Amino acid sequence: MLLLMACGAGTTDIDGSSTVFPITEAMVEDWGDSIGGSARLVIGISGTGGGFKKFCAGDIDINNASRPIKASEVEKCAEGGVEFVELPVAIDGLTVAVNLDNDFAKCVTVDELHTMWSPESEGKISRWNQVRPEWPDEKLQLYGPGVDSGTFDYFTETVNHEAQASRGDFTSSERDNVLVRGIAGDKGSLGYFGYSYFVENKDILKIIAVDGGDGCIYPTDETINDGSYAPLSRPLFIYVSKKSWEQQDVKDFVSYYTSYERAELLKELGFVPFQEKVHDLVTDRFQRGLTGSIFGGENPQKGTVEEILFDNQ
Repeated sequence: MLLLMACGAGTTDIDGSSTVFPITEAMVEDWGDSIGGSARLVIGISGTGGGFKKFCAGDIDINNASRPIKASEVEKCAEGGVEFVELPVAIDGLTVAVNLDNDFAKCVTVDELHTMWSPESEGKISRWNQVRPEWPDEKLQLYGPGVDSGTFDYFTETVNHEAQASRGDFTSSERDNVLVRGIAGDKGSLGYFGYSYFVENKDILKIIAVDGGDGCIYPTDETINDGSYAPLSRPLFIYVSKKSWEQQDVKDFVSYYTSYERAELLKELGFVPFQEKVHDLVTDRFQRGLTGSIFGGENPQKGTVEEILFDNQ
């Protein structure tokens, strides 16, 4: 938990995704420096789903989310009288990593990821050569985010064709750094998490490419931004309650957060910023206080982030 202290100001409570946490943490610190610490923000990590539980109950002001809000969560927010503004803040590529001593797994297909992670694989797929015959007959140890994580939701929906559908016999944590340490210390390991956590730990992990049907592609700033790292690229979000949006301190902070001027900070953190026109559309959406979901809910819009924002101005 990060607390930016201040004098004479109310508290802005932020929770949710561990993937988005480093962005929000850096924005809080950067913004605090720019204004001389004249605000008070508290950030926690309970996973995207855990954060939405608090958010829709009115317990926090902002939820960090590594996936769009679900229809069931929109309903919970409505029941709690919580309107919200949905803001994409960066692009991320779910990164598949193995132990540094792994000298055979250089690329994995989405079908092979399904073989490893499907519910039907539980208790059955436990050796590398069961995934691909030419791989060694060695133990396979899986590491992944917990069930409250938006990263877990996105990965399972993409790889197993249903959110939350996964084998249960893997080492899980809502904190990505726990997964990093686990993979780094386990020779037979394979796991997944946000791209930024690999960038931070590339000296102790080995990244492998993913073949989504168009050949083996590694996640990089370029492949994540241009969509060629498919299907494991996704936008990241913050959700701001409309009640909190009415507070000037929150407006100032979120406007700072979504500005294209923060693009270099996003790059330093290992995330991929949107183009300037997308940041402008996001900031405009926030300034106007447009509520509801256009990326999730019962009727998620199709297209690029820019197209969806432009069509819903």
